[in-house]
Amino acid sequence: MLSFPNAKINIGLNIIEKREDGFHNIESIFYPVGWKDALEVVHSDSFKLDTTGLEIPGKLEGNLIYKAFQLMKPHFQVEQEPHFHLHKVIPMGAGLGGGSADGAFALTLLNEVFKCELDHSQLHEYAAQLGSDCPFFVVNKPSFVFDRGVKFEQIDIDLSSYYIVLVNPSIHIGTKEAYAGITPRRPERSLINLIRQPISMWKGSIQNDFEERLLISYPKIADLKSQLYDEGAIYASMTGSGSTVYGIFEKEVDIESKFKGLSMWQGSL
Repeated sequence: MLSFPNAKINIGLNIIEKREDGFHNIESIFYPVGWKDALEVVHSDSFKLDTTGLEIPGKLEGNLIYKAFQLMKPHFQVEQEPHFHLHKVIPMGAGLGGGSADGAFALTLLNEVFKCELDHSQLHEYAAQLGSDCPFFVVNKPSFVFDRGVKFEQIDIDLSSYYIVLVNPSIHIGTKEAYAGITPRRPERSLINLIRQPISMWKGSIQNDFEERLLISYPKIADLKSQLYDEGAIYASMTGSGSTVYGIFEKEVDIESKFKGLSMWQGSL
């Protein structure tokens, strides 16, 4: 069975407070976008994970697809194991949630192919064990995300009439670096209210807290954001902890030539 794990963008990202467990409570709007990997699973005698496309660093034991298999294996109703093939397209460490999507989609694939019969709440629980962004991809609809990124509420927002351009400058920003120097604070107005403003008003009110320092540390990211505005974006932002930047446009644009040599995706929201 074949599926296509997709990326997400953050529309706003507020770092609310540091938790006693070392994580941070956040609030953000997650919105799915069409930059996709391809993930296939078939029955096999033993677990396998083949990959093509972008090179995936690290050991198998740290891969979220393998971790998803370990969580789901006790529920298998057949005495076989999965053979996965992942074609990796979404840049890694880029604020797009690509690895989280792969892990969450692996859960749902295994649930169907191996007839585990888990419901959404059970899949959500396992996804939360995989990582902070993973539960979002179980439902994969626009959501207000809070707590440490594992709790969310679906929101009624439709951006399908807009066009998006995402540009990744191949700058890897680790979680530790992203949070260094961050001073958590609760915003005066919740994103739930701000997101319902016309997009033309987002520029002055919806912020990504990571930008304050990272755009200074990495001028290339700041330049990309400014360039997207120069090309006519009505709203532009870094997504997640970076380094991908996106611009939302009122209509389709052809600006691929402006970002030669960079990894990018563009299409309808």
